[in-house]
Amino acid sequence: MNAKNKYTSPDGYDFLKPDKFNMPSSLLEISGIAFHDGNSDTIYSIQDEDGKLFRQKWDVQKQKNMKFAPKGDYEDLAILHDQVLVLKSSGSLFSFSIGEAVKKESDQVKELKHVVPKGEYESIYADPNTNKLYILCKSCSEDKKNKQVSGYVLDYDLAADSVTESGTFKIDLSTLKQLNTKLKTSSSPSALTRNAFTGEWYVLSSANKLLLVTDADWKIKAAHHLNSSTFNQPEGLAFDKDRNLYISNEGDEITDGNIIKFKYAPSTKK
Repeated sequence: MNAKNKYTSPDGYDFLKPDKFNMPSSLLEISGIAFHDGNSDTIYSIQDEDGKLFRQKWDVQKQKNMKFAPKGDYEDLAILHDQVLVLKSSGSLFSFSIGEAVKKESDQVKELKHVVPKGEYESIYADPNTNKLYILCKSCSEDKKNKQVSGYVLDYDLAADSVTESGTFKIDLSTLKQLNTKLKTSSSPSALTRNAFTGEWYVLSSANKLLLVTDADWKIKAAHHLNSSTFNQPEGLAFDKDRNLYISNEGDEITDGNIIKFKYAPSTKK
């Protein structure tokens, strides 16, 4: 089986045509990526050991960063209007104004603890239309047994810089076998985003080298197996306002960390 048949791509994107941007050594372990209001002129990112928000231009390795917290396990970020929200693996959130990003270090950071049940988390998405936050569990006690991924919805109050529980949802992984009998009915989500133009959710799993596409109600529509030669360790996921898709990959002893861009092209599928 050749790569073209084994590895598929979401509608509108060609994963066989990556535009790769290698990261500097400071972002070898790049995890989450995000854009402010979908503007791709500046890429914001975090890496999973330093409590720093990085920013840089596309294809320019030089980065600037702002320290927002001590060393820790920081996995994903979202930018909601002018507020940056960084997700720690424990489920805690670190919140600060994007205006703080130009500083070397900020003392205007708020930590929001116990916003989701105990578990391991790597995925957050912020909806600018509803001010809701969506957080996916990477490893929660009930999920493996029930062949599902648990998700939590939070209402974010911008003025108070606080969150309240708003609801829960599940992704039913047992339906993966209907798409491809070779797929495992498991997933350890490493990133989450929403395609604002289609309403579809994109869920990335680094461990499984898999990209799931669900409908607006979290029903799985497609599962795309990712080529490890392109996707070394996919940990971050974002769209810009022009519908281009970006996936960040952690590096290792041999490979640099990187961000890969896939330009949107209208599907020609019948």
